[in-house]
Amino acid sequence: MDTEDHSMEIKVEEEAAAEAMDDMDTKVSSRFRSVCVFCGSSQGKKKTYQDAAVELGEELVSRNIDLVYGGGSVGLMGLVSRAVYNGGRHVIGVIPKTLMPREITGETVGEVKAVSDMHQRKAEMARQSDAFIALPGGYGTLEELLEVIAWAQLGIHDKPVGLLNVDGYYNSLLSFIDKAVEEEFISPTARHIIVLAPTPKELLDKLEEYSPRHEKVVPKMKWEMEQLSLSYCKSCDIPGLKEAGKPIIQAQRGTML
Repeated sequence: MDTEDHSMEIKVEEEAAAEAMDDMDTKVSSRFRSVCVFCGSSQGKKKTYQDAAVELGEELVSRNIDLVYGGGSVGLMGLVSRAVYNGGRHVIGVIPKTLMPREITGETVGEVKAVSDMHQRKAEMARQSDAFIALPGGYGTLEELLEVIAWAQLGIHDKPVGLLNVDGYYNSLLSFIDKAVEEEFISPTARHIIVLAPTPKELLDKLEEYSPRHEKVVPKMKWEMEQLSLSYCKSCDIPGLKEAGKPIIQAQRGTML
């Protein structure tokens, strides 16, 4: 090997080393090991929703944060999970067995945890996560979001809850919450449970700085989602609700329970 070739080889190695150092420098240390993302199994009407899902996944990767989500490979679920997985971070998808044929299509990524029902899904997602983020979504996303907010209000957990308000998608929900505060159904301190931002980077920066400000209703309650899950699943075993394997309480004709 002549001197020129050797010099060129050294230069290439130095450039590769410098690039690797740059990649390391762009990684932001985080207080979170994993973040749970609630989002739609549809991609939504606007491309900005899809872009935000990919951007959120890439932002998680840049901070060395793993993803916990609802397990689907379609819609915004698929976009955020593939972005995190392709970035080299661990992905855990939690999904009820009955929803797998509908929500999971094509090749899934990461680890898929099958659970028995929706209650166990939410409990497992919460147990695996250090924070929560909601992207745009429908009924399911809204239900998951409001439940973890309610748990925070009760003091069941102190994990930050972030709302990625892409193009003002959640403005109407925020107006409702502010109205509930005004009418004294939600306390002003509980209003601050929700961390709000329009972009993934800004939202994660705020979540990193979050500290609980709400009053705990049950401060001694521990974050043990397995027990919460069992309380849902064993309701059918409460004495007096069943006799000989059949429900004691029956609806009268023309009524609904």
